[in-house]
Amino acid sequence: QVQLVESGGGLVQTGGSLRLSCAASGSIFSINAMGWYRQAPGKQRELVVVASGSSTNYADSVKGRFTISRDNAKNMAYLQMNSLKPEDTAVYYCYAKIKQTLYSYMNDYWGRGTQVTVSS
Repeated sequence: QVQLVESGGGLVQTGGSLRLSCAASGSIFSINAMGWYRQAPGKQRELVVVASGSSTNYADSVKGRFTISRDNAKNMAYLQMNSLKPEDTAVYYCYAKIKQTLYSYMNDYWGRGTQVTVSS
């Protein structure tokens, strides 16, 4: 079993900052990619950022404001969010593409989400 657990969400004013953390645990052989998606009320889940190897893909709406970092030794990912806007309000989900054993396929895993609310 693999678990992804997010932390660090909360309420912040426009222009403020938050740092989200994601911890992956369980039966993990390797992690190919980690990242973040978000879902605002009444909207579909959307990509925020995914980092895989040396490649990082940010949504245009967060470029220059959000930064992902990874601690591969600890199976952790972080999302530093600066200059937050009300439109960043959403539930943020950690995502990872994980291989559980040497011979298994890569599978997608999701955390349960953490709420980020930006007040105007």
